[in-house]
Amino acid sequence: MNKLLVSPSPHIHSRTSTRSLMLDVVIALLPSVIVSILFYGWPAVTILASSVIFCVLLEYLITRYLLKRPSTIGDWSAVVTGIILALNLPATAPWWIAMIGAVVAVGVAKMTFGGLGQNVFNPAITGRVFLLISFPTFMTDWSAVKGFIGGADAVSGATPLGIVKEGLAQGMSLDQIFAAHDFTYSQMLFANIGGSAGEISAIAIIVGFIYLLARKVIRPYITLSVLVTVAVFSGIFWLVDPSQYTDPLFNLLTGGVLLGSVFMATDYVTSPMSDKGGIIFGVGIGLITMLIRYFGSYPEGMSFAILIMNSTVPLINKFCKQKKFGRA
Repeated sequence: MNKLLVSPSPHIHSRTSTRSLMLDVVIALLPSVIVSILFYGWPAVTILASSVIFCVLLEYLITRYLLKRPSTIGDWSAVVTGIILALNLPATAPWWIAMIGAVVAVGVAKMTFGGLGQNVFNPAITGRVFLLISFPTFMTDWSAVKGFIGGADAVSGATPLGIVKEGLAQGMSLDQIFAAHDFTYSQMLFANIGGSAGEISAIAIIVGFIYLLARKVIRPYITLSVLVTVAVFSGIFWLVDPSQYTDPLFNLLTGGVLLGSVFMATDYVTSPMSDKGGIIFGVGIGLITMLIRYFGSYPEGMSFAILIMNSTVPLINKFCKQKKFGRA
């Protein structure tokens, strides 16, 4: 009697699971979380706790009572969304801003499409962009707050990108703007002088990036293609007119370029499957980000760039098809 059993693929399994991947992302986010709490104090704790609690609670309620299926909060994806959403908000934002952001991120961008693995747009970025358009006053309030280190003046009341955009609009040169606000690259690298909670330290984000690479959670192609594109694009304009266009290092260390390219552009669900597609995806994000920064009305364009490129992923996947197993 033939006891050979034939089952559907896949036949090769590993210990990697959604839960383990999400836990690695949480660990990679911890340096940014810790630094934001140190510099922003209790307001950062409040916004982080509110965002995570609302994202997890909302996903639980939707899966159990609307979709009538077992809860999926055990995979930790809601926790990741909550942390990333919080790191994209000003530390001074009230708790109900995080609640509305969670509704859009989890309720609209994620669960409406069927849950993890089926959403078209990155949930945290969708929530952030919705809040930016709907509540611009709260989302651009960079008031200095008292943290656990550095006192009340640990951070400035405006972002470097916003200061540069406003100064150029008033007819100032970049040298005048930098001299007036005492911008230093070491300060931008270790402790930024304004921005959302997750943008305060480039070093913390880089540490998280190295961890994700070491754990093989992500591949470097998307992140590096974003960073190289931003550097090359800004470098060309800076060489043409250094009095009106910021240099590559400034653009890499300020705003959401690092945070977005490491933790949001690399989202498995909303990014291309192939390495070639990932490079195209990253280049598109970098170009759109710099076009908005230099020529748009917003000082930052990373969130919009990621959402726009999320919508192109099906086309990129169709164009950059992976080789089938067993074929050359």
